[in-house]
Amino acid sequence: MGLDMYAARKLYVTQWEFESPDERYSVQVERGGKPVSGIQSDRISAIEEEVMYWRKANHIHAWFVDNVQNGEDNGREYLVDWDKLRELLSACTKVIEASTLVGGMVYAGETWNPEKHEWVTQREPGKLIEDPTVAKQLLPTRAGFFFGSMEYDEDYLNDVVKTRDWAAQMLKDHENGVPGDI
Repeated sequence: MGLDMYAARKLYVTQWEFESPDERYSVQVERGGKPVSGIQSDRISAIEEEVMYWRKANHIHAWFVDNVQNGEDNGREYLVDWDKLRELLSACTKVIEASTLVGGMVYAGETWNPEKHEWVTQREPGKLIEDPTVAKQLLPTRAGFFFGSMEYDEDYLNDVVKTRDWAAQMLKDHENGVPGDI
């Protein structure tokens, strides 16, 4: 259990009467190299490609809630327009450029102390962002139920790098004519 997020590229392939044959998509569902019976390709309305997955990246989740979902954290799907994706790419790039990792003690979880009836934070050697000022400004962490660490550490930065690379690829695909919405 935890904060899991997905991004998908969705392509509408409905066969509209007004489209010329060269504008229409052809989709066929196969299993084992054979068409699946009962599914008519001309009735398929959309295909969806999972293009990104995040696990406990609460700072990325917070960015989408604040910038795409109008502050609504409700687990629904939202369209991410290309300008918003450019904004996310920019924020990620700025955080990466401003972040230097240094040795330190990082969050490693919590254990229950039955004698004191309290949770005890566990730490282990790792890498922290030396000065997280830009990270806190552009991609702040956000607490939540099973949302993961609130630390500005190597895992945080790895999620930012992964997100930057994904956003850059989606924008490049869009500019190169790959169809579909995010």
